[in-house]
Amino acid sequence: MLKGNKLKAPKFKFPKSPTGIEGLDDITTGGLPKNRPTLLLGNTGCGKTILAMEFIVNGITMFKEPGVFMAFEEKTDELEMNVKSLGYNLKTHLAENKIYLEHVSLSRDEIVETGKYDIEGLFVRLEQAIKKVKAKRVVLDSLDTLFYAFDYKILRSEFKRLFSWLKEKNVTAIITAEIGDAFLTRHGLEEYVADCVIVLDNRVKDQVTTRRLRVVKYRGSEHGNNEYPFVIDEKGVTVFPIIAEPIRSKISSKIISTGIPDLNEMLGKRGYYAGSSVLISGTAGTGKTSIAASFAFDVCKENVQCLYCAFEEAPNQVIRNMRSIGINLEPLVKSGRLLFYSSRPTLQNLELHFISIKNKIKKIKPAAVILDPITNLMTEGPNSGVRLMLTRFVDYLKGEQITVIFTAAITEKLIERNPSDEGISSMVDTWIMVQDAESDGERKRTCTVMKSRGMGHSKMVKHLIISDFGIALKQISERQGKEREASGTSEE
Repeated sequence: MLKGNKLKAPKFKFPKSPTGIEGLDDITTGGLPKNRPTLLLGNTGCGKTILAMEFIVNGITMFKEPGVFMAFEEKTDELEMNVKSLGYNLKTHLAENKIYLEHVSLSRDEIVETGKYDIEGLFVRLEQAIKKVKAKRVVLDSLDTLFYAFDYKILRSEFKRLFSWLKEKNVTAIITAEIGDAFLTRHGLEEYVADCVIVLDNRVKDQVTTRRLRVVKYRGSEHGNNEYPFVIDEKGVTVFPIIAEPIRSKISSKIISTGIPDLNEMLGKRGYYAGSSVLISGTAGTGKTSIAASFAFDVCKENVQCLYCAFEEAPNQVIRNMRSIGINLEPLVKSGRLLFYSSRPTLQNLELHFISIKNKIKKIKPAAVILDPITNLMTEGPNSGVRLMLTRFVDYLKGEQITVIFTAAITEKLIERNPSDEGISSMVDTWIMVQDAESDGERKRTCTVMKSRGMGHSKMVKHLIISDFGIALKQISERQGKEREASGTSEE
């Protein structure tokens, strides 16, 4: 087509088969290569069979694409039982002729005796299975069992034949295999003929297990290149992708109250921007949870939901403690407007906590999320991995227009060196610091707005007063201000 003396090339859209697996279609920008084979590699226990089975089941239930699942290790009754715990009722799909399930048992003794081996018999069985259910998707689990202990030259020839045959049949295929060194299978040659190679990993660090996924190769398509954590639960596989486009994310000019009138005054007589991120950091006992709970109480009064993630105190303890300062959260919990997510940090790592929280968010769609305290999840200490994970999470919440408050417990030594704690203050929109200060022979709390992007704010240090009637901020007296100046601490 000519336009303005220039040839306008048609925009090509790479054909893909969506997996229906949450997060994986984001990473692969649409799914697996349609009518081509994908190689799924991984060690024992990393989730290859489950992911492959979900690809087949989702094809049936979501995309009306029947499938064939051919297993070379597990028997069909064992496979049915193993995936039933994830909610996959294979008997129903079998009865409706939507899935063909078969266990292929190989006799290597006969092959060794004859000295010959080819996979013509497999082609015959596969073709019959595909025709029987009119399959559009095929899984072969696991390939290295099929070809174990055979001559390299025969393997290379038979692998090429298998992948070419699958392409000719116009089916989207997943072939699983055990991983070897340097992201190769035991034989080290399948990945050269596959159009897409995905590697699964199951690693243990600090006695916590994390499953990760990486797309090593994807011919003809852009895709995410990083490692992505994923979880297998009663709903199947969920991948947590790094899909963050903060520049394109919607922004809001709406202001929501902090729940503390005096703090609103310090924030330009306004509050927080809706959909922004807020960090409240300080030493133990300075009132971080009280400030966060005040915000949650105020948000829920607007008849919207707030998700409170408690990583230090049990929900009942938070409710009891806040009642002592005039904040009654119990009616909000009973009405369903305030929901708690409570978990010990040591139960799973940072990524998996965020996956669990994300699943809660998708279910209840809250207007605000509180993570109290985020530092309890940072068992690894300050490092780029923690920052990266937090950045992904903040970007995700901004994309969903959810206001998030992090509380961070820090030590006196860390305040002297770097009060932002783990360096996360740079990624948030508003940063509030609360500290203990000694005055007139007693310890008093102080509050400072360190920054608030996009709005004018007070630079003064104010007394933070927590009483039976709630939270108030009062200006430090002139004499106290002079004492602070003499000690080298400015109010601005």
